[in-house]
Amino acid sequence: MSEKPLEKDVLIEMRVTGLTIDPFTSMPIVILKDAADKYALPIWIGLIEASAIATELEKIELSRPMTHDLMKNIFDQTGIAFSKAIINSLADNTFYAQIFLKQNGKELVLDSRPSDAIAMALRTKAPIFVAKGVIEKSRKIDLSKEQLEGEPGKQKKWADILENLSPEDFGKYKM
Repeated sequence: MSEKPLEKDVLIEMRVTGLTIDPFTSMPIVILKDAADKYALPIWIGLIEASAIATELEKIELSRPMTHDLMKNIFDQTGIAFSKAIINSLADNTFYAQIFLKQNGKELVLDSRPSDAIAMALRTKAPIFVAKGVIEKSRKIDLSKEQLEGEPGKQKKWADILENLSPEDFGKYKM
């Protein structure tokens, strides 16, 4: 289902500004923001994926490599460069991403979950981009629909909270 961003679709470079927990579902959310703090993109991820991102954000050294660390080691040993991650699509409330690799002058584009693309980009210091169309479409997502039904103003309030988060709001996971 992952597709390349349309050539006319603008890519916006984003950074991970932190991890938080959805108070309604208790699921982790990774928050991406652009340099000007004009755009924010919350992406709900799994607990294991949040752990992989948090480990890198906190620069925690583990005795054994996690999967993303192993992948980075493989890339380093085989001459593969992780050049960028792009969150390029949003369909049925699911985000899709691609990772871009380079080896011997050849570019490889692989389908990826956004959380894995983000975890790898953090480890390799590669840029993270989001298609502007994804940001616009994400603003229309029915946030935590099951928990918000019957409370018309609550969905808008939650979206506003996510949009206005500052790095200080993330506790130990801030960057």
